Amino acid sequence: MPLVAGIDSSTQSCKVVVCDADTGEVVRTGSAVHPPGTEVPPAAWWEALGIAARSAGGLADVAAASVGAQQHGMVCLDSGDGVVRDALLWNDTRSAPAAAQLVADLGGAQQWADAVGVVPVAAFTAAKLRWLADAEPAHADATSTVCLPHDWLTWRLAGGGPEALVTDASDASGTGYFSAATGEYRTDLLELAFRGRTPRLPRVLRPSESIPVTELDGPLRPGTLLGAGAGDNAGAALGLDARPGDCIVSLGTSGVVSAVTDSAPRDPSGIVAGFADATGHQLPLVCTLNGAPVLSATARMLGVDLDEFARLALTAPPGAEGLTVVPFFAGERSPNLPDATGAFHGLTSENLTPANIARAAVEGLLCSLVYCMDAIAAQGTWVRRIIVVGGGARSSAVRAVAPSVFGRDVDFLADGEYVARGAARQAAWALAGGQEPPAWERPAAQTFSAAPTPEVYARYRSAAESVLNRP
Repeated sequence: MPLVAGIDSSTQSCKVVVCDADTGEVVRTGSAVHPPGTEVPPAAWWEALGIAARSAGGLADVAAASVGAQQHGMVCLDSGDGVVRDALLWNDTRSAPAAAQLVADLGGAQQWADAVGVVPVAAFTAAKLRWLADAEPAHADATSTVCLPHDWLTWRLAGGGPEALVTDASDASGTGYFSAATGEYRTDLLELAFRGRTPRLPRVLRPSESIPVTELDGPLRPGTLLGAGAGDNAGAALGLDARPGDCIVSLGTSGVVSAVTDSAPRDPSGIVAGFADATGHQLPLVCTLNGAPVLSATARMLGVDLDEFARLALTAPPGAEGLTVVPFFAGERSPNLPDATGAFHGLTSENLTPANIARAAVEGLLCSLVYCMDAIAAQGTWVRRIIVVGGGARSSAVRAVAPSVFGRDVDFLADGEYVARGAARQAAWALAGGQEPPAWERPAAQTFSAAPTPEVYARYRSAAESVLNRP
């Protein structure tokens, strides 16, 4: 029974799962926290990985490993492979003006969508490089290599050296200078972003390709295979065994909707990001700023806990008697309304009840995710199955209402370390070789059904348009 390890180095923590390479059965796990903040020394990730590996019983007995990690970000290395400055994470927004500059520099959003399938936003590495070039030119001049969090961790695990600096298409597609459609870097866009500088970039491995660990500098023994790794959303899709036609809805602090497809999107609005998945397919993705906290904020306003909130929501009729919530409580990214606020529409003396408020909050949150799914479908992606994961999926109200708002059956999965599982499955693929990842058993799902309520989404779209058109 060969063992494989999957590593999930997320914004908040590092999680390690050790699995049976043949079946995917989890043998043992470990975790460690990351420091808070939007810029972090990469050494902190390395330290957390070591702690997580030890808490998982060590990794000396695994035959292969792979790293899934927070997407985007920026790790800059000097000519001696030392870290130039603390890494900027995806959620560091100081690069927002730089992103807008880049869009203008290339002639507009359509040019970016056509070139690489994404339009720069603050999260993307290209925008962070432009910020670095303008705000910290000495650090920019000292940068000879640029990589991502998962690239840097893979490089450290392998023992360092130029051949160990690798990445995969899923993570590279979130940089702003790699095309998921063509599988190639656009070094002209890298040069544009970095004000004429062209640092070295990681070599892009094929989905099943691997490199060996060459030195005992970490928890893996020499000779262990290291998979290509993946960005977190692609890692989760692999862990969920998502296939073409599957749409994944992740309901955590934010909402993330992605779908496995063979169609590469080119959305000039920037709402749909044209990412790759970890298997050779495309993974168009839309992210919102408002996820499960919409539920907790409304419950707090009503003075109830989440269980009572869900009970209240389910006592109200579909459509909440005409009450609609536009849940842009933290601004919004999809559509791009960073300064927006939430709104209640259709309030009357008759429908202003705790039950209707709770129901409208649940429906509004779910409608915002339908908007994301529709944006992906409009780019030519066929959606056959909807899979919902994340903390917000625990709500009994979300489970009961989702199929009516989405207009079809919805599969809910139990909480799980799906990014780490995806990384472990990729490691098993590297170990076995072949054209397809190993056929591990798909995570169990509970399917919910309900009568469709298209009028709820139609009313939401009308209310959301009024927010879009605010002066």
